[in-house]
Amino acid sequence: MRNTLISLLLLLGLGAGAGSYLWQDYQRFLNAPITLGDQAEALDEPILLEVPRGQGLRALASRLHAEGMLDNAHYFIALAYNRQQANQLKAGEYALKPGMTPPQLLDLLVSGRSVQYPVTLIEGRTFHEVLATIAAAPEIQHKLKGLTDAEIIAALGLGIEHPEGWFFPDTYFFHRGVTDIEVLKRAHARMREVLDQEWSERDPDLPLTSPEEALILASVIEKETALGSERPAIAGVFVRRLQQGMRLQTDPTVIYGLGDDFDGNLTRADLETDSPYNTYTRAGLPPTPIALAGREAIHAALHPQDGDSLYFVARGDGSHYFSASLAEHNCAVQRFQRNGHCDLSRFQ
Repeated sequence: MRNTLISLLLLLGLGAGAGSYLWQDYQRFLNAPITLGDQAEALDEPILLEVPRGQGLRALASRLHAEGMLDNAHYFIALAYNRQQANQLKAGEYALKPGMTPPQLLDLLVSGRSVQYPVTLIEGRTFHEVLATIAAAPEIQHKLKGLTDAEIIAALGLGIEHPEGWFFPDTYFFHRGVTDIEVLKRAHARMREVLDQEWSERDPDLPLTSPEEALILASVIEKETALGSERPAIAGVFVRRLQQGMRLQTDPTVIYGLGDDFDGNLTRADLETDSPYNTYTRAGLPPTPIALAGREAIHAALHPQDGDSLYFVARGDGSHYFSASLAEHNCAVQRFQRNGHCDLSRFQ
């Protein structure tokens, strides 16, 4: 090992006349911490080092020496060759910690354990809100900016006709420089995986003919309640309505269909204005999902709660009151929505 190292040092032009001194100095270099600057070392905080794609060992060593991190670029090159890692450096952004030695630095650069950044897609958000979330991340390359939905679908090449709802809500971690296309492809692959698994384990005799219909229903359930405990009950209402040929009559689909025209106040005129997403005027499911659905909502859509309820109304505290008859439902609306007085106990 020693003879190999000395030969490498000779090849690097360090000379042959002081082999013993070189060896001792090289050992000092291996054990001395790299220099990260007074502020990083005083605060014991890491600093970031970006290794561009295509930057080789010699160029990187020279750069680290010029920036004051390494006191000898040749020794670092010799270390990499002696470990047979000279061609194994991986591009990326690395967190260098105070006290790190040159061998530890080399191990990090070879490992590829670069810094990762989170991107969180939230349940109930629309596709355009997802795009805005991704666009706000400075670490991501934005290739889709300014494109129409159709152009985005073409760029993604996912085999879907409409992008709404087809990306799984979760926190994903990426290296700096990832493209928004890669982010969306990963979220879509995860959605396919979850949806296929849930579909394969679905309850029998559901009024749903495909995983896509399950996703559409799950997105409506996601928008109707933030309470996980209520999702199966709401799924049960919608499934029974579909089975009995009743319209879903759910406000979130109408609001989605209004798009930018919705001002925060859903009116009777809105409910009576026909559109593909108006489930008060049209039977069945809307044509596409209306938001991102999480796994709990997908599971609820495929495992609805048994019962006889066909209606529900918001109580005003985030929960809902469920009714089996229109008379009970109207009473609940009077009590919870119109601050009226109606005795619900007579329906128990």
